[in-house]
Amino acid sequence: MLNVDNLQAAYGPAQVLFGVTFTVKAGEVVTLLGRNGMGKTTTLRTIMGLLPSNGGSAAFAGVALTGLPPYRIAQAGLGLVPEGRQVFPTLSVEENLVATAASRFGAPRWTLERVYEFFPRLAERRAHMGNQLSGGEQQMLAIGRALMTNPRLLILDEATEGLAPLVRAEIWDRLARLKEEGQSILLVDKHIEALTRLADRHVVIEKGHVVWAGTSAALIADPTVRQKYLQV
Repeated sequence: MLNVDNLQAAYGPAQVLFGVTFTVKAGEVVTLLGRNGMGKTTTLRTIMGLLPSNGGSAAFAGVALTGLPPYRIAQAGLGLVPEGRQVFPTLSVEENLVATAASRFGAPRWTLERVYEFFPRLAERRAHMGNQLSGGEQQMLAIGRALMTNPRLLILDEATEGLAPLVRAEIWDRLARLKEEGQSILLVDKHIEALTRLADRHVVIEKGHVVWAGTSAALIADPTVRQKYLQV
């Protein structure tokens, strides 16, 4: 579905991505791994059109994404859960969800009622403002808001960052359920043990380069990769 080929990007004169290449197939869960500041978020921002690329390409289901504005990329079927959640603070939970509702590929899989079934806590808090929620509730809302766009590919940046262990476990459980339903997912997170249980493949980025790619089994079997590129 997603084909990223030799993607390059910079912040002003500072080059950050130096030819990142990877794919996400239909129904796959793929992670971007690496220490802080290595280019994972920049890769996601460039795919989503939030940062212009200065080389290479990204395409989704045969549609070239490079050069498109972010709203057109979202319309192509990519749903982003951004780092820091970025919920609308002065809108209620329900207003946050309704604000992004879209159905572009036939009957919607995700409706308000289904998001409330998926995250019962959001149903309980539906009238609360975004800035009245806990961090975990905000992350559930950010995921629900992305699902309301009925994405073909769900992208999560720092899926469980800063969350309490019980809430983190709930997020992993929900992502596993999405995988069982055939949802394609691209995600960034630091919890390697949880990621190897969930994901099909992993792409390790170091200083804007892809330095390793492989399956969960291969990552588990290769402690050198974890020690060299993933440990702080």
